[in-house]
Amino acid sequence: MTQPTIQQSFSLALQQHQAGRLQEAQQLYQQILDRQPQHAGALHYLGVLEHQQGRNDAAVDLIRKAIAVGPDQPEPYNNLGLALRDTGRVEEAITALQQALALRPDYPIALCNLGICLQSVGKLDEAIAAFRRALGLRADYAEAYNGLGAALGGKGQIEEAIAAFGSAIALRSDYVEAHLALGGALRESGQLDAAIAAYEKAITLNPDFAEAHNTLGCILVDAGRLDEGFAAYRRAIALKPDFAECHSNLAFSLHFHPASDAKVIALELGRWNRQHAAPLAALAAPHLNCAIPDRRLRIGYVSPNFRKQTVGYNLVPLIQQHDSTQFEITCYSSVSRPDSITSEFERHADRWHDSVEWSDEQMAAQIRDDQIDILVDLALHTANSRLLVFARKPAPVQVTFAGYPGSTGLTAIDYRLSDPYLDPPGMDESVYSERTVRLPDSFWCYDPLDCRDVPVCPLQAIQRGFVVFGCLNDFCKINEEILKLWAAVMREVPRSHLLLLAPQGGHRQRTLEIFKQEGIDPERVEFTPRLPRREYFELYHRIDIGLDSFPYNGHTTSLDSLWMGVPVVTLMGQTVVSRAGFCLLSNLHIEELAARTPEQFVTIAKELATNLQKLRALRATLRRRMEQSPLMDAPKFARSIEAAYRQMWRSWCEAASIGNP
Repeated sequence: MTQPTIQQSFSLALQQHQAGRLQEAQQLYQQILDRQPQHAGALHYLGVLEHQQGRNDAAVDLIRKAIAVGPDQPEPYNNLGLALRDTGRVEEAITALQQALALRPDYPIALCNLGICLQSVGKLDEAIAAFRRALGLRADYAEAYNGLGAALGGKGQIEEAIAAFGSAIALRSDYVEAHLALGGALRESGQLDAAIAAYEKAITLNPDFAEAHNTLGCILVDAGRLDEGFAAYRRAIALKPDFAECHSNLAFSLHFHPASDAKVIALELGRWNRQHAAPLAALAAPHLNCAIPDRRLRIGYVSPNFRKQTVGYNLVPLIQQHDSTQFEITCYSSVSRPDSITSEFERHADRWHDSVEWSDEQMAAQIRDDQIDILVDLALHTANSRLLVFARKPAPVQVTFAGYPGSTGLTAIDYRLSDPYLDPPGMDESVYSERTVRLPDSFWCYDPLDCRDVPVCPLQAIQRGFVVFGCLNDFCKINEEILKLWAAVMREVPRSHLLLLAPQGGHRQRTLEIFKQEGIDPERVEFTPRLPRREYFELYHRIDIGLDSFPYNGHTTSLDSLWMGVPVVTLMGQTVVSRAGFCLLSNLHIEELAARTPEQFVTIAKELATNLQKLRALRATLRRRMEQSPLMDAPKFARSIEAAYRQMWRSWCEAASIGNP
């Protein structure tokens, strides 16, 4: 039987490849190369096949050999770029794609791939230009529209991004990734109902996509639909049991639910630790840090929030006041969009690592190389945390702090910082996996920074003729129980109004329906969307009394309110996040505004609303009280934390000296 020619074999191999019969195609490509080792086409497409099967290093080697044989063809350079990108060698990928375009400038696929690579390294303007060039050559290119939307979103041009994702979907209605990206952009723009619809569509197209269920859960929680959000998280975890990020979202969101007591939260955190963190303990190696108790210590701070974000703002006073003679500060920053606050942290750090692209293994290795003595987690289970770095125990002493007052559940983290009001001595500490160290005064240290000059305005209730209550906490902290409690306050204070922060969506109407059922005219309730920082501070000019959320109290939001002269009535609970209001008010010596029961909450709010002279006096003096209180004493706060670090280190040194660190 006559052997087929190489060209016939190559044509058959391509047919098999295009039909998805990869094993048959691979055999044919290899047979061709056995006969003609320098066959450029077989080398190239065998490399493509290797890339399709996730063997990217082999793909790179084969496609490079193909290019060496035939360097004048653009397609191999394009596919080399894809394989290089998927090995993490993005700059090399960009070079390969540029070479493809040098050979064929009107190559839309290479332009789109180039745009994706440029976007991934933050070169957003160049990425946008590449996507637009691709669309100029091929107007029906859905992937280019999707990439364009992602790059525009990265620049904060959210409405333009939404339009681009919409164009991608118009071209390909079953484009799951575009529906997901559209949902993310809609969420960022505050259009929660539309975002939920986009994710539900993506899930309809791909019901087993765990990441889609996870993000849908996040948006449902944003809208205050906690039980539905929890169900979405649990579906994602069922589909992908090792989905640590989603499991963190569930564990954190439990803090918002009125039915979640401290033990319920602790049980979920324990499950998170057993599933995701404990198996990594075997990777921990002995620490060789010099066990001298009083030497200068290396402190490592790990956070995605060294930026204009509530945690970032709260940490600026600490980083500014650290004693550099006793502590060397290293920051491991996972900030994807640096800003002026990022620069402030970088300026005060002794060492700075941009770790946004690092794997957990890489970060843990760097921390060991930096010989960090005390490693501090600043995120707990909030977005983009790096708890799996801590699970590897890269530093001898590990601490959690600042993200929110709570526990990580990680047995690899030794301590959690708290204060005497959040965790009064005698409380049940078995709900925490870490040992609690109480700072003398407050878990928080406040500085309004760029809004320090926003003035406190006179009490408006006197001229207005009625009191305006307000709560500008994130809507995920708002639930039916607290809405009914606020309605009880409004019944006791005739003509009073309520101002709430809430993005657009059906949750606004559900809120109004609850108030109506409780006998409150919906006209007395007003909503505001999220505003730029300065406008947000100025919004407190319209509020006379703050009503705190429950069970997750306001933290930084309450500090902002108090700074703007607006007293906050809070309800204390049994979880640590439900005692934040009590902590802040106690540090200002107005703890009489902290209620122990819902009935007392109503009484306190009513009495304050009907005593306008007292309310006016509070408004006139709260800022001065803040400035003179521990809440704004940054040097004292820093010394307190440093004293805690020093004691932790001495304990480790003592244990090390007896061979049990």
